[in-house]
Amino acid sequence: MEELYQTILDRKSHPVENSYTCYLFSKGIDKILKKCGEECAEVIIAAKNPDNAALSEEIADLLYHVLTLCAERGLPWSDVENVLTQRGHKIGNLKQMKNVDRET
Repeated sequence: MEELYQTILDRKSHPVENSYTCYLFSKGIDKILKKCGEECAEVIIAAKNPDNAALSEEIADLLYHVLTLCAERGLPWSDVENVLTQRGHKIGNLKQMKNVDRET
């Protein structure tokens, strides 16, 4: 992921003609966010089908667009990895369900 993130950062700093990444940066944050949303929906649809190859493709697309979002916002990918590492050390992080009296 870090290698891909660095490639995305390089495209941002050194635009390449006909690069999809450069296209996204030229269109700005709204386009990047739109693509993140579209790819998220495509992951959900692919997950409901039995074809894991298609699901892998959609997850890869989503991760690429999330990395592009990080680069656009100046958020180092290592910051995201650090959060994931910290969360990986947590135990018993299940949130308690609220008991709601549906009779009143």
